[in-house]
Amino acid sequence: MSALSLPFLSCTFSSTYPFSISLNSSFSSLIPFQRVKLFGSTSKATTRSFFLTARAMAELVKDKESGVAAAEGGKMDIEHSRTFLEARSEEELLSGIKKEVEARRLPPNVAAGMEEFYRNYKNAVFQSGDPAAAETVLSNMAVALDLMLLDVEDPFVFQPYHKALREPFDYYMFGQNYIRPLIDFRNSYVGNLSLFYEIEEKLKQGHNVVLFSNHQTEADPAVIALLLEKTNPHIAENLIYVAGDRVITDPLCKPFSMGRNLICVYSKKHMYDVPELADMKRKANIRSLKEMALLLRTGSKLVWIAPSGGRDRPDPVTGEWNPAPFDSSSVDNMRRLIESSGAPGHMYPLALLCYDIMPPPSKVEKEIGERRIISFHGAGLSVAPEVAANCEKSEEVKDVYTQALYKSVTEQYNVLKSAIHGKQGLEASTAGIALSQPWN
Repeated sequence: MSALSLPFLSCTFSSTYPFSISLNSSFSSLIPFQRVKLFGSTSKATTRSFFLTARAMAELVKDKESGVAAAEGGKMDIEHSRTFLEARSEEELLSGIKKEVEARRLPPNVAAGMEEFYRNYKNAVFQSGDPAAAETVLSNMAVALDLMLLDVEDPFVFQPYHKALREPFDYYMFGQNYIRPLIDFRNSYVGNLSLFYEIEEKLKQGHNVVLFSNHQTEADPAVIALLLEKTNPHIAENLIYVAGDRVITDPLCKPFSMGRNLICVYSKKHMYDVPELADMKRKANIRSLKEMALLLRTGSKLVWIAPSGGRDRPDPVTGEWNPAPFDSSSVDNMRRLIESSGAPGHMYPLALLCYDIMPPPSKVEKEIGERRIISFHGAGLSVAPEVAANCEKSEEVKDVYTQALYKSVTEQYNVLKSAIHGKQGLEASTAGIALSQPWN
């Protein structure tokens, strides 16, 4: 998430303050629940397995409430509503949204977003033709709506470095299971799979790796993980995303973000949306920068960043989608962090094509709470050989290096576009980009 807009994630860093994040004076964390194994290993996941039932989620929420009460001397300030967990039909889910608004537990604007989210998700999953689509929609949306309501009742506050919450409730697998039915794996591809194995080997040796990528949708982290979960589960589960503040503040996004490893930042594009908050954001940038530096010093870290500062947008004239240009200061700040970490570092260009699944608004919006259009579609991911940085530090050299990364990402993106949109499939492979479907 410099991306999960899944909001996931993207950000452009200023030369003075490379990173930033919204911090609260008080930290609200999840109270430990009783351990409940809800999901299996991601490496064995299949399209129709690992669905969390509403009944299991209800028991989990009950355990959380007991934990909160115990932590507070037997007092429970907030009793979580089980409206969505107890729903057994679409009608009960949608009427539950209205019920929560009437009970004043749910703001009307959030409720409207939840209802739209449900209808769009349902339409997308039904496009897959899966005979279990109705069951999938009901089970996935019951959990999603419940987690959204839970965060409205008791907001989770992200720290500068957020480690994915995997137990006792597995937010990572929740996100995987939610996005999985939206990907047409028959029309999806991975480019240069051998390089992902190479990256895993470098991580095992204690090296740090940075993936400089374009950014397309809020679902990017889940798409990346789903395309790699069978062959490279370590990458899928341990990738750290540089995430914009919007994915950790929007109540419809937060449950998905909680399942990812994040370095939380403010995008330069939104630094002055509220001028009086700019100073707070800059100070928060410093805290996130320190967290990043500390992480990299330990080695074996894999970081994803979108140096464009935001999601790709279609050309306003042609309607064509292409990777947004990279910001050289963002690239150089990341390079300096890698070089000063004390551990060997590597920088790879990575391309992602998945905008059809959850395209962003046509223009950058200041307000939190964008409309979410969802579709069932093929997706693509590709990585190219690492690009070595020049030891010179002139502005011209920084720009040349940034352009080399961007050129590689664009070339890979065009191959993925030919394979998916051009219907060329595996035949779209080139001498430098070998496509495969490792889940087959």
